[in-house]
Amino acid sequence: MKNQIIIITGPKHSGKTLCAGALAKISGGVAADLDELVTKKAGKTPRELFKEGPEIFRKAEASVLASLALTAKSENSLIIIAAGGGLIDNPEALALLSQHKEIITVYLDVPPETAWQRILHTASVDGELPPFLKTENPKETHLALHKRRAEGYKALAQFTVPADNKSPEEIADEIVLLLDGKSSTN
Repeated sequence: MKNQIIIITGPKHSGKTLCAGALAKISGGVAADLDELVTKKAGKTPRELFKEGPEIFRKAEASVLASLALTAKSENSLIIIAAGGGLIDNPEALALLSQHKEIITVYLDVPPETAWQRILHTASVDGELPPFLKTENPKETHLALHKRRAEGYKALAQFTVPADNKSPEEIADEIVLLLDGKSSTN
């Protein structure tokens, strides 16, 4: 699995970062969180960039993803990326995904209510909802966004893994089995 990028996608709080870490541990790859890398490169969090304008954040996100694709090729390494929940809304990043055959996309499928409860928990700790949910009815906004994004991710991803009530390690094991099945059919 060298010279490859596995992108773990899914809704906000679906367990992408923990799953990427678990997958890196069992596969010998390197895990990276796309939002953390954007923060490191831009000097601002995705939330701060998003407040300046969604397009500013999306451009930074696509730029970091492009750099990771080059790194995977040049270093002949396996990089597992936990993407932000809104990657599906970034046309530049999606174009990049389709241009690189070494990128495999995995969608972590969680029910909208599970994601909503996790968002509420984090908001109670942070003191605010994410900017994209600051609407008249945040739950309705979330449900509509979750449904639309889930359809997009399922169409984009090579693999969809049900991720509700599973540990990151269980999900990572399922991904390895799916990837092994894919490589044996090639």
